[in-house]
Amino acid sequence: MKSSFNDIIDSKTPVLVDFYADWCGPCKMLGPILKEVKDELGDQIKIVKINVDKNQPLSTKYQVRGVPTMLLFKEGKQLWRQSGVLQKNEIISIINSHR
Repeated sequence: MKSSFNDIIDSKTPVLVDFYADWCGPCKMLGPILKEVKDELGDQIKIVKINVDKNQPLSTKYQVRGVPTMLLFKEGKQLWRQSGVLQKNEIISIINSHR
């Protein structure tokens, strides 16, 4: 059974949501960076990728107008958002500041 988006972001573990598109160059650069973040933080973070072209209602709900856009949730609350590519250390420090 597939979890609903609300179930996923309702976690006590911070959830980083990456809104991306297959045609987006910067999104392709962000993918490996997020993998490094996950490798470093392990169970301390969940990372979810959402394709904006396949999930229009969700993109609209969170007013995603540019990709990549990252949103950080914890217990269903949005704690942070930013569009564009950030480096691994920047992303990790943002996650750590919201724990």
